[in-house]
Amino acid sequence: MKKIAVIDATGYVGSAVVAELASRGHQVTAFARNINKVAKADNIQAVSFDVNSADFAEQLKGFDVVVSAFKADYTSPSFRQDYLTGANAVVEAAKVAEVPYLLIVGGAGSLFVAPNVQLVDTPAFPQEIYLLADTVRVLANELVNRRDVNWAFISPPALLGATGGYSEDRTGEYRLGSEELLMNGEAPAGISVADLAIAIADDAEQQAHLFKRFTVASK
Repeated sequence: MKKIAVIDATGYVGSAVVAELASRGHQVTAFARNINKVAKADNIQAVSFDVNSADFAEQLKGFDVVVSAFKADYTSPSFRQDYLTGANAVVEAAKVAEVPYLLIVGGAGSLFVAPNVQLVDTPAFPQEIYLLADTVRVLANELVNRRDVNWAFISPPALLGATGGYSEDRTGEYRLGSEELLMNGEAPAGISVADLAIAIADDAEQQAHLFKRFTVASK
C-alpha cells in the first residue's frame, strides 16, 4: 500500500479520489480547506492546507504519490492569477519535496481535436467556461518540457458526470487516451466521476504516465 496525498480533497473530483484510494487500503492524506468535510476512515488523515504557504513543500515530503485536484474560485475576478499561482505552487512544492509522482487533474480544454488545435480553441467551445479551460490549459502546456519535477497530467473527457451531461454511474471500466479528445462516434465521450477516480487511482498505483498528458473516458 502507498502513502498518497490528495490536494483539494473535498471537491467533486478530489472527494471521489479519496474514497477510491481509501477503499483500496492506501494511506490517504486529504488536504482540504475545510477538514470537517473530509470523509472519515481509519486510513484517511485530514490536513488543512494553503498551497501558497512557505512550508507546503515540507508537508508533501514522504508521499509516494501526490494527486492534485487544486482549483480556485471561478467566480473571483482574480481567478486566473489565483489558479496559476496556486497550481504552480503545488508543482514547485512537489519539486522541492522530491515527490516521486505528481498527478495533476486538469480539464478537457487542453485536449487536441486536430494537429495544434486544442478543444478550448474551437468555435463551439462554451464561452462561459472559456476562462477556466484556457487557464488550466496554460498549466498543461507549461509542464510539457519540464523534467525537474515528476509530473503527469490527466484530463477528463468533454463530459464529466451528471453536471457535464453524462452519468454518475460507476461501471468500473474506462478506456485510456493520450492527448487527443476521445469520442463516441461523432459525439464527445464522457465518464462518471467515480470511474474517473478509478482511473486516477490506477495511475497513482502504476505511475504509468510520467512526463505525459493523458485522458480517459467511459468504455
